[in-house]
Amino acid sequence: MKMEGVGSYGAGRAGGEFDPVAFVKQPQTILRILSWVFSMVVFGSIVNEGYVNSGSERLHCIFNKNNDACNYGITIGVIAFLASMFFFVLDIYFPQITSVKDRKKAVLVEMGFSGFWTFLWFVAFCFLANQWQQTSPNELPLTQGADAARAAIAFSFFSIITWAGLTVRAVQKFLLGTDMTLFTTDHLDGKPNMQPFPPSTSLDTTDTYQSPPFTENLQTSPKGYPEPTY
Repeated sequence: MKMEGVGSYGAGRAGGEFDPVAFVKQPQTILRILSWVFSMVVFGSIVNEGYVNSGSERLHCIFNKNNDACNYGITIGVIAFLASMFFFVLDIYFPQITSVKDRKKAVLVEMGFSGFWTFLWFVAFCFLANQWQQTSPNELPLTQGADAARAAIAFSFFSIITWAGLTVRAVQKFLLGTDMTLFTTDHLDGKPNMQPFPPSTSLDTTDTYQSPPFTENLQTSPKGYPEPTY
């Protein structure tokens, strides 16, 4: 299983130069941007045209007058909109994270959130589509809000695809794991690399002194003096 880049969890060596062109061309970045746009369409459509007042001053949700449907679509869309921006920034910053443990945490968070939001978008699509089918045309004079309802349903379905793709990408990064050839053990804990002190290479300059050797023929008494005679 191959992905763009090498190293820890799909990113290269930390501190490398950021290439915006290569970053934008990545499938993950494209899916992230699409998810951001789709979520904006969903909650924007409901907020702008998702409520009508049919015969009363009170606004009703166009999805079978079920305010829960509108509130659910808006909530999921707004959170997905903010999350897409957050993970987009994280994707830019991710290669600069030197700690393998921190990278793993970031990938796990992305994988869990993307998978969970894929499920919530699936629920949103089913919920909105079901409520729209039960909406009577008489409740929408001049088909008011019909296009907004269809747009919310359609882009909820598209969001399932993009967030599922992001989940797959996150799983691939997690399974890719760590290329330990690019990271020294100090990166495991995010600690600086401490080099041991080099062994001392100084020579022992202590001078040893020796006394000069004694002459072997050391005379203990002077010569040339005769014994005194009496």
